[in-house]
Amino acid sequence: MAGTDRAQAGLTSAQAAKLLEQYGKNELTSGKKGKFLRKALHILGEPMFLLLFFAAVVYFILGEPKDGAVMFIFITGVVGIDVMQEWKTDRTLAALQKMTAPRVKALRDGREQVIPGEELVPGDVFFLCEGDRVPADAVILTCSDFCVDESMLTGESAGVWKTAKKDGPEGTAGDTCYAGTLVIQGNAALLTERTGITTEYGKIGLNVAEAPEEDTPLQRQTAGLVKVCAAIAAVLFLLAGIFTYFSLSGLGEAERMTRSILAGVTLAMALIPEEFPVVLTVFLSMGAWRLAKKHSLVRRLPSVETLGAVSVLCCDKTGTLTMNKMSVGRTWAADKDERTLLMLMGMGCEPEAYDPMEKAMLQYCGEQGISEEEIFGGSLVKEYVFTNGKK
Repeated sequence: MAGTDRAQAGLTSAQAAKLLEQYGKNELTSGKKGKFLRKALHILGEPMFLLLFFAAVVYFILGEPKDGAVMFIFITGVVGIDVMQEWKTDRTLAALQKMTAPRVKALRDGREQVIPGEELVPGDVFFLCEGDRVPADAVILTCSDFCVDESMLTGESAGVWKTAKKDGPEGTAGDTCYAGTLVIQGNAALLTERTGITTEYGKIGLNVAEAPEEDTPLQRQTAGLVKVCAAIAAVLFLLAGIFTYFSLSGLGEAERMTRSILAGVTLAMALIPEEFPVVLTVFLSMGAWRLAKKHSLVRRLPSVETLGAVSVLCCDKTGTLTMNKMSVGRTWAADKDERTLLMLMGMGCEPEAYDPMEKAMLQYCGEQGISEEEIFGGSLVKEYVFTNGKK
């Protein structure tokens, strides 16, 4: 078979190094990694924070350093909360990305070697068995009872049975494995075709990273509020300054001008809601914390309010509205011996189960008081392979 010959060839270390330089590492794009200062300046660019910063400066100008210092403490605290929230989310997402490039057993220099998944290149031959995560898009050269869970890409919880690529120019979806999917049964030798952002999984990550960032409804509303407050404050500043200037006709020109400006600034400051950015950030952070407890990550705090304002949610069913896993509802034994039936059901599973059906059956056995130690405590005499054809 041509597939067998190719599986026995593999790449040399020199070829792999050259291809790695040509195609890059087998990893998802992480976009721009924002530095602390960059994130802080971005947050300070928000209209409400500019308003808070302006209020602090005015307090210092008016000779109220304590109030100004309090404002700057508020600014530091709010920026710290926002940056910390983004940092925690980025760190978690980075950890999740590492799952897509595990260590893999590849054929290099004519022998099997365990290499980091990020060093896999197109043309590499690698091997997978039950429980392995597929590190790249690849075509199957040889396989035995090979079944893959592709729910990460398709949402379908049922395993997909794979076959080896037939000799010829055209392949089918059944002879291709995709990065990020999980092997739940069998073993295979595969030839790498696409790595990194060129994989189907990588294209999704690239589209997400390149998606334009738009202001949330909350950010647009707060920006509008700041503009209104600023406009009204400017009008009051002018009116108060003009009236004060003409009412102090007995003083010198310089003193009249100084007092008029101070009166206008004081009245304008009374209109500015300095506490609003602080209160808003604290409550949004509380919302992000509550979502994190339910395993939902929020990168941008204003998204919490946007999520809460959703009135219509459109989604598909499988793996989205459902839990993307199987479960045993009930069992029935013809001879009324439920325990023997459950023991047989459990022994028909692998001790380290990856198949969704086997996981469900073992979980049900545990719920009925039959432990895995009791099921697998004996000696294995013979194992009959469960295949798509024999089922």
